[in-house]
Amino acid sequence: MEITKKIAEELSVKPSQVEAAVKLIDEGCTIPFIARYRKEVTGSLNDEQLRNLDDRLKYLRNLEDRKAQVIASIEEQGKLTEELKAQITDAQTMVLVEDLYRPYKQKRRTRATIAKEKGLEPLAQFILAQNTDKPVEDEAQKYISSEEGKEVEDAAAAIQGALDIIAEQISDVADYRTYIRDITFKEGKIVSVAKDADAESVYENYYDYSEALSTIPGHRILALNRGEAEKFLAIKIEAPVDRILRYLETKTLTSDNEYTTPLIKEVVSDAYDRLIAPAIEREIRSTLTDTAQDGAIRVFGKNLEQLLLQPPIAGKVVLGWDPAFRTGCKLAVVDATGKVLDTKVIYPTEPHNKVEQSKQEVKKLIDKYNITLISCGNGTASRESEKIIADMIKEYDLKNVDYVITNEAGASVYSASKLATEEFPDFDVAQRSAVSIARRVQDPLAELVKIDPKSIGVGQYQHDMNQKKLSETLTGVVEDSVNKVGVDLNTASASLLEYISGISKAVAKNIVDYRETNGRFTNRKQLLKVAKLGPKAFEQCAGFMRISGGDNPLDATSVHPESYDAAAKLLEILGYNINSISSGELIGLGKKISNLHEMAEKVGIGEITLEDIVKELEKPGRDPREEMPKPILRKDVLDMKDLKPGMILKGTVRNVIDFGAFVDIGVHQDGLVHISQMCVDRRVEHPLDVVSVGDVVDVRVIEADPAKNRVSLSMILDEKEAANRKMSANKGDRKNDASKRDNRKQGQHKKKDNGLNLSSLSRFMR
Repeated sequence: MEITKKIAEELSVKPSQVEAAVKLIDEGCTIPFIARYRKEVTGSLNDEQLRNLDDRLKYLRNLEDRKAQVIASIEEQGKLTEELKAQITDAQTMVLVEDLYRPYKQKRRTRATIAKEKGLEPLAQFILAQNTDKPVEDEAQKYISSEEGKEVEDAAAAIQGALDIIAEQISDVADYRTYIRDITFKEGKIVSVAKDADAESVYENYYDYSEALSTIPGHRILALNRGEAEKFLAIKIEAPVDRILRYLETKTLTSDNEYTTPLIKEVVSDAYDRLIAPAIEREIRSTLTDTAQDGAIRVFGKNLEQLLLQPPIAGKVVLGWDPAFRTGCKLAVVDATGKVLDTKVIYPTEPHNKVEQSKQEVKKLIDKYNITLISCGNGTASRESEKIIADMIKEYDLKNVDYVITNEAGASVYSASKLATEEFPDFDVAQRSAVSIARRVQDPLAELVKIDPKSIGVGQYQHDMNQKKLSETLTGVVEDSVNKVGVDLNTASASLLEYISGISKAVAKNIVDYRETNGRFTNRKQLLKVAKLGPKAFEQCAGFMRISGGDNPLDATSVHPESYDAAAKLLEILGYNINSISSGELIGLGKKISNLHEMAEKVGIGEITLEDIVKELEKPGRDPREEMPKPILRKDVLDMKDLKPGMILKGTVRNVIDFGAFVDIGVHQDGLVHISQMCVDRRVEHPLDVVSVGDVVDVRVIEADPAKNRVSLSMILDEKEAANRKMSANKGDRKNDASKRDNRKQGQHKKKDNGLNLSSLSRFMR
């Protein structure tokens, strides 16, 4: 297989781009480094393309290795033909390679192997020849034996053993399995029934359910899997059995023989029912699960990226508020640099209810430290705490104070971690959590990298995933995000530094140790003095490290040291010098270059690199997060009972899933915008095509149900348009219901869009 050509076709890029990327990956270059500093070489492949390329490269190389192992094994058995070798060599998937290898694989003792040990293989061949003119029982008499280890009691036992051999032979034919797998997936259904129809659970929508394998969405597969794992559901695959048996009979029957035809039909049915169908069902369910998990991991990754790249609220003294009932609300005051100034515990909530005393304590902190923002976690007692904060702002007329509800997912994980203990050895777990909640609004990226990405609540069924694949994907997302933003070499924590291209955990710690021992870095070259940070690591990491007020103004930019000479030459040609970078006089620099190609040749770099350098010089150290929507700051609280259908509100997207998005509109309970309520002028394939985590959106209230703690929202603000859209969607639903589940009651499908009851959904998103 030409791996380069295949990957190029799959990614719709040139083979030369793939070749260049593969060469760089094999040389040990990281994805962020290749994406940012080797655009000329790869033709500007971005980090997402490069990660897909890397994944496929690993898979296809493993596939080629497996092919070589299989060919060697079959050759060792003396059974390799040129035709078989060509089939294995041309196989495009691991599944097909394993299908081709199946007849030659060392098997555990089966009914067929036992029959072979008894010497019944010739009888099997006799039956398969299908040209006897006498009953098979007559031939089978020859195989009756009392010899130890080869006992065959009678003719019926001999025939059964021969049929077992034939059944295994049929089940081992790769072409048969490929056909059955394909036709089952195209025409089969997945069916679920309740193990106990009277049991109450969130899976009641699936107690009598079926859907086409070819169309079932990933989130429903994951819901079914969980229902099965929790022993509420029994699940099976319904295949077009009659069609499959006709196919196998056509392939196996070579003549209409009155003695062998009934036996062949019997053995075909046995081969399918006993050997093929269970394996195909396992494979299809595994494939569906893998696909669903890949989709969920991809969505989780996109959500995580948006969360990490939320714009920081800089320059504010923040009060972090970790809400609770019995143990009290923990407060932490953090200055604009993230330094903890004070901590306190107040008891405004049940069962203490020291509301006025708590307000006075918070007011003292606000006055003492000039606090302008309160960051309140969205966990237990968040709603009660928010009400107290809003009332306090109003009562004390705190015009300069705003509050924001902060997603505290993972804060408790961080608080109890070794890292948090090292960072705040004198704080208890709750105090550390309050600090984290405060810092999350000051610099979300720097704070969230301290937490295992899986513990950040922006996923769907993340604990049901392949944890290795999930971890690799999310780690890649964090790496890309950190390197996209860059870090301040003199302030970045080891937790942040370890995600920088080319930097390991050990080297990140060494950088911090060097900084503490020798003082701040004044130029990037000093990185080479850090223990275990060699020339290759320096090449990978240097461009992502920023030094403000250092020896060289270029060190404060994302211009790589390898391009310093070119950048200096460019400035000289245009009448500037290196000090012009920090003075701000380079804004509009690109307009002074009339011919990009000529200028690139003059300074000795490629055009793409020149464009990147010019952008950076125009706005040195620019933060890509500045382009993201800012968090919504609030002064007043909204209660769910205040919500009325038709109200237009502004909210922040907290999580995006396969069937919609959850939006925080300031009522403690996030509202669901179903995918059908996202756009009126086009069909939305996936919510991520429309919204991302952190987006600030206008929504219309459809329904608020305080009893069920449920809020339904729409991004289609015109109610007439929404009604028309709903009518069209309902028609489509009814049509799909008729084709997919004729055994379901009319209208029941509408309840299944989310895969689970919405009132119980929050448990399943974690």
